[in-house]
Amino acid sequence: MHLAAALTRPLPLLALCLLTRAPADGAAPGTPLPLWPAGAPGSAGRRLEPEKVAGSNVSNIHHPSLTPYWPETPVPGGPAVIIAPGGGHARLAAQHEGHHVAAWLARRGIAAFVLKYRLAKDDANPAGQPQPYTVDRDALADARRALRVVRRGAGGPIPGSVGILGFSAGGEVALLAATRPEAGRPEAADATDRTPARADFYALVYPGGLPRTDLEVSAQTPPVFLIAGVQDRPNISEGLAEFYLRSKRAGASAELHLYAGAGHGFGVRETNRGPHAAWIERFADWLTERKFLASAPRPNG
Repeated sequence: MHLAAALTRPLPLLALCLLTRAPADGAAPGTPLPLWPAGAPGSAGRRLEPEKVAGSNVSNIHHPSLTPYWPETPVPGGPAVIIAPGGGHARLAAQHEGHHVAAWLARRGIAAFVLKYRLAKDDANPAGQPQPYTVDRDALADARRALRVVRRGAGGPIPGSVGILGFSAGGEVALLAATRPEAGRPEAADATDRTPARADFYALVYPGGLPRTDLEVSAQTPPVFLIAGVQDRPNISEGLAEFYLRSKRAGASAELHLYAGAGHGFGVRETNRGPHAAWIERFADWLTERKFLASAPRPNG
């Protein structure tokens, strides 16, 4: 079984290119969109701090954002996918769990958005100082805001559906966003806040957060696509199988793919080999089977 404004302080040009470059056959990223242009709640005073960039990892995030990947040939009425990279809540693995994924989807006509969310264990936080953010308050708030922004079109076409895909720690963020929807506030002055923070589907790739005891799954929970490697640590490889069974028993739609020989952190890389390298193709197949896509997507070019 297979079971629109600049980010914080502008990054140096080379670092920005390295962080947002797509694979050789990929689509190009658009201008990052701040989730809260005037500053995120609890972070307004720090939004101009420069981010820390180490290789393809990003931390010291105080101005959460979405980087859009717009398809050249959109699928009419197709879905939009928000991508939450992992990194242990200490950093974001922005390439193989973010931009590579978004570029792959965009080449197949699917609008994709890489979410830069605030980190509960930020590795750039000064030693000895308390972390300013938590997963349940701040990272979840960023994911909910992203769902609202994308559902309103994020400056582009209104999508037919909106989903969130998370890797590792980003999987925990996606899991919380999908299982804890939030209604829009009709009285809000901000039109975005009047929009529901609700996912139509979600996908978890070797996700964290599975041992949590405060997760609620029911027949009303959105459909979920689940991916992990058998060689991953047990709380993920076995925990994801248990979450699949829990979802099934609750009446929620779930599809599980467990890949023998795969461990943690494979994401989307040109160097991936073996059946797990095609997991994202199975995700696209699932979107089609679930009627979020009108037809099986094919790459442009």
